[in-house]
Amino acid sequence: MDLDPTRLTELHKGTLADTLGVRFVETAPERVVAELSFRDGLTTVGGSLHGGTLMAFADTVGAAATFLNLPAGAGTTTLESKTNFFAACRGGTVRAETTPLHRGKRTMVWQTRVTDESGRLLTLTIQTQMVI
Repeated sequence: MDLDPTRLTELHKGTLADTLGVRFVETAPERVVAELSFRDGLTTVGGSLHGGTLMAFADTVGAAATFLNLPAGAGTTTLESKTNFFAACRGGTVRAETTPLHRGKRTMVWQTRVTDESGRLLTLTIQTQMVI
């Protein structure tokens, strides 16, 4: 499916991705990139971006990539997600880039790297999406 970033962002209106402020900036079947701006409502008590925020961000981008690869009439849901945390984020814009590890008929597996403005790796998520 071919869907421009603005349209994909609009499709998420009223969802958790909208609440988080996810903005898609690149959309292609083999790579999806999105951004999210740091704000206090997405942080821990200690002031860093909450791990749940980062995981939800990565899950959203991986699911969107699956969506772009679905056959007509199919849907998707996350089966499994694993996130490694490498560094804290205390401001700025974070960027998620997801690429496929596997695009099959029944499942797709995506690797999502979330980085800060300097390119420092914050998290690495690998998720499996079921095609339904």
